[in-house]
Amino acid sequence: MCGIVGYVGPKQAKPILMQGLKRLEYRGYDSAGIAMLTDSGLMVAKEAGKIINLEKKLGTDDYNCNHGIAHTRWATHGEPTKLNAHPHTDAQEEIALVHNGIIENYRTIKEFLKRQGFDIKTDTDTEILVHLIRFNYLDDLTEAVRHALNQVEGTYGIAVISSLHPGQIVAARMGSPLVIGNGVGENLVASDVAAMLEHTNKVVYLDDGEIATITADDFSITTVQNVKITHTIEEVSWTLDEIEKSGYDHFMLKEIHEQPTTLRNGYRGRLNWEQGIPILGGLNLQYDELRNIKRLIMTACGTSWHAALVGEYFIEELARIPVEVEYASEFRYRAPIFDENSLMLVISQSGETADTLAAMREASHKGITALGMVNTVGSTIARESDGGVYIHAGPEIGVASTKAFTSQVEILFLFGTLLARMRNLSVTQGQDIINSLIKIPSQVEQILKAEDQIKKIAEQYYKANNFLYLGRGINFPVALEGALKLKEISYIHAEGYPAAEMKHGPIALIDENMPVVVIALKDSVYNKVMSNIAEVRARNGKIIAIATEGDTEIAERVNHVIYIPKTYHLLTPLLSIIPLQLLAYHIAVMRGCSVDQPRNLAKSVTVE
Repeated sequence: MCGIVGYVGPKQAKPILMQGLKRLEYRGYDSAGIAMLTDSGLMVAKEAGKIINLEKKLGTDDYNCNHGIAHTRWATHGEPTKLNAHPHTDAQEEIALVHNGIIENYRTIKEFLKRQGFDIKTDTDTEILVHLIRFNYLDDLTEAVRHALNQVEGTYGIAVISSLHPGQIVAARMGSPLVIGNGVGENLVASDVAAMLEHTNKVVYLDDGEIATITADDFSITTVQNVKITHTIEEVSWTLDEIEKSGYDHFMLKEIHEQPTTLRNGYRGRLNWEQGIPILGGLNLQYDELRNIKRLIMTACGTSWHAALVGEYFIEELARIPVEVEYASEFRYRAPIFDENSLMLVISQSGETADTLAAMREASHKGITALGMVNTVGSTIARESDGGVYIHAGPEIGVASTKAFTSQVEILFLFGTLLARMRNLSVTQGQDIINSLIKIPSQVEQILKAEDQIKKIAEQYYKANNFLYLGRGINFPVALEGALKLKEISYIHAEGYPAAEMKHGPIALIDENMPVVVIALKDSVYNKVMSNIAEVRARNGKIIAIATEGDTEIAERVNHVIYIPKTYHLLTPLLSIIPLQLLAYHIAVMRGCSVDQPRNLAKSVTVE
């Protein structure tokens, strides 16, 4: 992994490929490269580090070519060096390949190729694949790719070009997303629509086990077993403006400030106030089927897992259904217990997260209905799930998720309210909940106005090496998410804990150098949290409290207080997370960190 873009058509390929790579920078990477077909054969250039290093090497020459592929790499096999960067070529430098994913049996193939006389120069599994294609090549590039892929195990999204086949790109997918962009007299291929949106909004999403042969005028798709496939061309609704910074210093800051809009988009057209019930038609489940659910399993990774934890609290409280939240990466490697009344909900911003997708497929194999909750239209989870809901957050470019988290929590809340209305929640109660929800976007706007105050707090603590985040009840997952945001983008060690668990270990860390962020809202556990604050204060810890508007008592007991408006208690995570996102952002900026592209991280984790 991480980013692929290819172009074939009448235009100069280099600027299109380089701009496409820049559109994919948000996914995270550690090297970049390009291969173009020129009059004298394949021209390959690659550099470690940022795309600007590759740009400097290429200079201003367009190389007079209209056919090429490019890649940003996030290292899996082999260090992030120029040698290991993509594209990789065969020994004759007639075939070039870029690859996302992991070839699991590459060592076996490597030994086979060595016995056949192939010289292996890098530490990557990708170089093995390009040599395997060469080994299978007769006179048809697509067939060589097909035969090679039938010999590999693992995941891949690949694009291949050859000087022996001018004007042709062969692309294939297994577990790593690829999309074809269909233009007028030109076609593109990429791992993300963002790389091609400047040129076309008409796309075809490849499914696992499919190979596409792409020329300027046409494309054809077959399976790895050579069965012809016909896909419908879809239109992407995102606009180019949505993937620009629009005057903000970073995508992350822009996306934090977009949350009032994305939250409105999440519930727009989905609320029936008269009946006090959300409308989620994409679930593909009738009301009787919803009533028969006896157990809900939610599976996700990272920030999406934290959103699922929040959902567990209010779905159990509102709908009285047992909920289990599972790390997708662990779920299928044990023996999960299902019954006919179980429902699985898989949550992923990208809809391509490898572990989450694998968990969904495991549930499907066991005959369990699996619903998807994703942001990316046309993603694999969206296509393969039995039904689901889009969160409508729009493109999220910053690697550290912000608006997707709040949108996920919001949609989970709608889902929980729907389940509750199928059971014991009255129309009036449903109406009260809806009334509270539609106030949330304006309340988020109110919190965002306190950004300067939060920035001043960040100025006092950006040099700290450790942070502790504490929360109770439904705001415990918010503490986890706040800590994750800080560690992701500032590289400060931060941990989230249930506030009561502080006494069972973490309290040993607290001294005058330890900032402690406490979510201390006026709710049923307020007095308990105040006791935890007293314990921190007694050990000279520096306390930053997220508190309910109007709470004057807490200001006397902490070093800093950030207020959020009052709301329905189960909706508080949609507000309490906003100051924590801003705090993490400003601390990272002050530390000089790469906010949108944190080291070692990728936006969409498409390998296990």
